[in-house]
Amino acid sequence: MTPAEQITKMTIAMKQAIKVMGDRFGSTETDVAKAIEDLKASMLPNSTKATPLS
Repeated sequence: MTPAEQITKMTIAMKQAIKVMGDRFGSTETDVAKAIEDLKASMLPNSTKATPLS
């Protein structure tokens, strides 16, 4: 994975985490935990496990 791809993944994961954590009434504990796990995974080199939240 190139540095640009890594930055893109991290940016997407951070935006998702902020969205989920900021939505106090529409997000469940599971949504928050998933967002955190995706954020952690995006920080690992060669990570491919990030799933978008709808």
